[in-house]
Amino acid sequence: MIRILLAEDEEAMRAYLARALENAGFEVVAVDRGTAALPLLESQHFDLLLSDIVMPEMDGIELAQRCSEVSPGTKVIFITGFAGVTLKASQEAPRAKVLSKPFHLRDLVLEVQRVFDQSSQASI
Repeated sequence: MIRILLAEDEEAMRAYLARALENAGFEVVAVDRGTAALPLLESQHFDLLLSDIVMPEMDGIELAQRCSEVSPGTKVIFITGFAGVTLKASQEAPRAKVLSKPFHLRDLVLEVQRVFDQSSQASI
């Protein structure tokens, strides 16, 4: 089962995303900030980091950079409601996907599946 670490500071959005991903068959661990996500990345295995970009204490871009150091096999998808940070994310984490809010939950699930479909095809 694919394990996802979800870092989203907005409580309602975090619960909404976690529930949708769990309903799609993924295992989800959800935290409210990057500084809570980092120790989990260091101590547990996650296939995907799904992170908001704009968060207190540690933004999603810094979290993704730290993730690549401590868990290089973990894939990254950013979610953001700010168009301006999408460009910054693309420049600083070019291998990460970016989903702009608002998005339909179906699109999120499809994007997560697509990330793993591409990696399984790349290893063939």
